[in-house]
Amino acid sequence: MLIGGGLWPNPFDIYVLRFRHGQEIPPHVDPSQDGEHYRLNIVLKSAKEGGDFICKTPIYESKRIKYFRSDISEHSVSKVIKGSRYVLSIGWIKNS
Repeated sequence: MLIGGGLWPNPFDIYVLRFRHGQEIPPHVDPSQDGEHYRLNIVLKSAKEGGDFICKTPIYESKRIKYFRSDISEHSVSKVIKGSRYVLSIGWIKNS
């Protein structure tokens, strides 16, 4: 669910993401032609099983915080096996 966004000082968006039982996101990158695309994901609630964030080259990663370049670093979420997962996701484009 998109909860906000704007263009100043750089284009940005803010989402709350819910992953239900059986949901997953396959490996991908988020191409950007306007600059470097950064994303900060804050895990609000982890799934009881599964729903793990996987990123090939994170800038910073801990149990609850995932910071990465989504335009160049392949990332995914494994299938939620039990429970649900909630994430606050903030992304922005750093102009070239």
